[in-house]
Amino acid sequence: MEITGSLATIGYGLAAIGPGIGVGLIFGMGVQAIARQPEARGILQGQMIFGFAVVEALAILGFVLAFIQAG
Repeated sequence: MEITGSLATIGYGLAAIGPGIGVGLIFGMGVQAIARQPEARGILQGQMIFGFAVVEALAILGFVLAFIQAG
Protein backbone atom coordinates (compact mmCIF):
# COMPACT_ATOMS: atom_id res chain seq x y z
CA MET A 1 0.00 0.00 0.00
CA GLU A 2 1.41 3.34 -1.04
CA ILE A 3 0.42 6.57 0.61
CA THR A 4 0.33 9.59 -1.65
CA GLY A 5 -0.36 13.20 -0.90
CA SER A 6 1.27 16.19 0.64
CA LEU A 7 2.36 16.56 4.22
CA ALA A 8 2.15 20.32 3.74
CA THR A 9 -1.61 20.25 4.28
CA ILE A 10 -1.18 18.37 7.55
CA GLY A 11 1.58 20.79 8.52
CA TYR A 12 -0.65 23.79 7.88
CA GLY A 13 -3.42 22.22 9.91
CA LEU A 14 -1.06 21.80 12.82
CA ALA A 15 0.39 25.29 12.31
CA ALA A 16 -3.10 26.83 12.46
CA ILE A 17 -3.62 25.56 16.00
CA GLY A 18 -1.16 28.05 17.50
CA PRO A 19 -2.65 31.19 15.95
CA GLY A 20 -6.14 29.94 16.79
CA ILE A 21 -5.22 29.64 20.44
CA GLY A 22 -3.42 32.99 20.30
CA VAL A 23 -6.43 34.82 18.88
CA GLY A 24 -8.67 33.28 21.53
CA LEU A 25 -6.32 34.37 24.30
CA ILE A 26 -5.93 37.89 22.92
CA PHE A 27 -9.63 38.60 22.67
CA GLY A 28 -10.56 36.70 25.82
CA MET A 29 -8.07 38.59 27.93
CA GLY A 30 -8.93 41.85 26.16
CA VAL A 31 -12.63 41.54 26.93
CA GLN A 32 -11.81 40.64 30.51
CA ALA A 33 -9.54 43.70 30.84
CA ILE A 34 -12.19 45.98 29.34
CA ALA A 35 -14.80 44.57 31.72
CA ARG A 36 -12.53 45.34 34.67
CA GLN A 37 -11.56 48.83 33.53
CA PRO A 38 -14.00 50.22 30.93
CA GLU A 39 -12.32 53.63 30.70
CA ALA A 40 -9.22 52.01 29.15
CA ARG A 41 -11.23 50.55 26.27
CA GLY A 42 -9.63 52.68 23.55
CA ILE A 43 -6.07 51.77 24.47
CA LEU A 44 -6.87 48.11 25.02
CA GLN A 45 -8.83 47.79 21.81
CA GLY A 46 -5.91 49.14 19.78
CA GLN A 47 -3.50 46.72 21.42
CA MET A 48 -5.91 43.83 20.83
CA ILE A 49 -6.14 44.62 17.12
CA PHE A 50 -2.36 44.92 16.82
CA GLY A 51 -1.88 41.59 18.60
CA PHE A 52 -4.48 39.98 16.37
CA ALA A 53 -2.68 41.25 13.26
CA VAL A 54 0.65 39.84 14.42
CA VAL A 55 -0.82 36.44 15.29
CA GLU A 56 -2.81 36.29 12.07
CA ALA A 57 0.35 37.07 10.09
CA LEU A 58 1.83 33.86 11.50
CA ALA A 59 -1.18 31.89 10.28
CA ILE A 60 -0.92 33.41 6.80
CA LEU A 61 2.80 32.66 6.73
CA GLY A 62 2.09 29.02 7.55
CA PHE A 63 -0.54 28.93 4.80
CA VAL A 64 1.90 30.31 2.21
CA LEU A 65 4.66 27.94 3.29
CA ALA A 66 2.29 25.00 2.88
CA PHE A 67 1.81 25.97 -0.78
CA ILE A 68 5.52 26.54 -1.33
CA GLN A 69 6.33 23.07 0.01
CA ALA A 70 3.52 21.45 -2.00
CA GLY A 71 4.68 23.02 -5.28
